[in-house]
Amino acid sequence: MSISTKSGDKGNTSLWSGERVNKSSSRVEAYGTVDELNSFIGEAKHYVKIYRIKEIISEIQDDLFKVGGSLASIGEFKYPVTDGDVDRITGYVHEFEKKISFNGFVIPGTTIQSAKLDVCRTIARRSERRVITLSENEETDENVKKYLNRLSDLIYIMARYEEKSEGKLRLKKWD
Repeated sequence: MSISTKSGDKGNTSLWSGERVNKSSSRVEAYGTVDELNSFIGEAKHYVKIYRIKEIISEIQDDLFKVGGSLASIGEFKYPVTDGDVDRITGYVHEFEKKISFNGFVIPGTTIQSAKLDVCRTIARRSERRVITLSENEETDENVKKYLNRLSDLIYIMARYEEKSEGKLRLKKWD
């Protein structure tokens, strides 16, 4: 079967759960933004230097398929984001917070790897906003919202850790 089915030529697409919806729907926008995030985080994985962060990024990519699948389904998704998924990435945030402390506003992108992660962080935040917009009119999984909220925190702190490891963490302090 070809990936080019022509079934979307008139502006509709099929959800994972089988329904046809307009490609401009907030549901498609939400899971499309998650797909964009997964692509950019895959690119960032090639730039990060810290092996632990590479491992975590691989886990995130697996998780994002659950996030996207949940968003691409009306009703319950077979492979939902779990409380454990949310707790795991929250734990990673705490893991890196123990290794780095800073006060002031971070100047993003002082290394190529942190710059790539900062792009991912902003896409994660946009993904969260798209899911919140979707949830205003349609039922969405609460763990998806929690996961995306924690994910932007995790990507932020991983970018800062990459910078710190090279002595390039830059802060803007106001006098």
